[in-house]
Amino acid sequence: MSTSKTTAARPAPQKGNGRRGLTLPVVLLIVAGGLALISLVRLISGAEDITSVGQVAGALELAVPIGLAGLGGLWAERAGVINIGLEGMMILGTWFGAWAGFQWGPWMGVLFGILGGCIGGLLHAVITVTFGVNHIVSGVAINILAVGVTRYLSNFAFDGIQGGSSKQSPRIDPIDKITIPGLSDWLADLQQHHWFLISDIAGIIGGLITGLSLLTVVALLLIPATWWILWRTPFGLRLRSCGESPVAAETLGVNVYKYKYIAVTVSGGLAGLGGAFLAIVATGIYQEGQTGGRGYIGLAAMIFGNWMPGGMALGAGLFGFTDSLKLRGGAENVHAMLLLLAILLVIAVFWQLYKKKYVSAAVAAVVSALLFTWYFLTDQVPSQFVDAAPYVTTLLVLSLSAQRLRMPKANGVPYRKGEGK
Repeated sequence: MSTSKTTAARPAPQKGNGRRGLTLPVVLLIVAGGLALISLVRLISGAEDITSVGQVAGALELAVPIGLAGLGGLWAERAGVINIGLEGMMILGTWFGAWAGFQWGPWMGVLFGILGGCIGGLLHAVITVTFGVNHIVSGVAINILAVGVTRYLSNFAFDGIQGGSSKQSPRIDPIDKITIPGLSDWLADLQQHHWFLISDIAGIIGGLITGLSLLTVVALLLIPATWWILWRTPFGLRLRSCGESPVAAETLGVNVYKYKYIAVTVSGGLAGLGGAFLAIVATGIYQEGQTGGRGYIGLAAMIFGNWMPGGMALGAGLFGFTDSLKLRGGAENVHAMLLLLAILLVIAVFWQLYKKKYVSAAVAAVVSALLFTWYFLTDQVPSQFVDAAPYVTTLLVLSLSAQRLRMPKANGVPYRKGEGK
């Protein structure tokens, strides 16, 4: 009798939706294939700046705040709390980071930026976890509140100070940057030869080691740190259980409220760090509206990454890359991306045919043909499309990856303490 009860209480093993995870050799093969394809597009189109040192360095700088926001969203949603308020928490991070950075130096600005985001995250946790308000409503309210609060505070903190106004801060001292001497110059020279694949690899590596802010290094290290904490520690297991089945977690003695509070507060701190990065590293100044929707894009990157740190980083990098294409070379670089996208869709056609999804294959084939036609009949794309390219890329990637997504089962589901008793 006791044995049968124990067996019945034990959950059945899950098969992971029938999908096998990508092994390291497969991932490396995909990366190598992607680099070869980009190099081929560069040679055909003549857009030599696609994988230059400056291009990659700019893409990394643009991707970091998006990635930090996405990492913040991952912490919250893995605990079952939808965090639409990432944009507002980033705004708080930009303001507090700039204010403290101007007063006491850039690293104090980083600390206060994190604290500013944590305040927003804590407020979101109180509203959603304790009072049970709809997560979307709470997040939107925090976004609106953050804009009003920072605008009000700027009138007292920055207005009347030399270099400041009610909409911007004075200049902030920069954080030190590192460059590997010798190696950086050699890679830059190698990239300028424009050889197939070799120059592209040199440009990518050179961009990652040239003029690298110390805060960028910290941000990059947070990605594997998050993976280790959430997937390799008992703390992370308990936190993720709150996002999958809080009732079951409670029956096992997990304080669900505590873990949700921790997750959402950390989420706000990471978004605040992204905001501080924008103010201190990316621009060196606080300006009203400088987040530019990056909190929402970070949320999209997290969804694209299937609520996993590595996939989220890939999504943030993709957006940063397309955004830097717009800033460096503009129409020529984006025009080359039409060819890259057309070739990728041809690959998608064969993949869909292999999976016997004939309708999807037909749609991909039609879109690919249109992109090939657009590319070969024009020399550049309209300036409006150049500006919209990062956002269009985000929408396309999300639509193509939607079939494989699996969000935490209890994400956004109201929970009340005692339901597991």
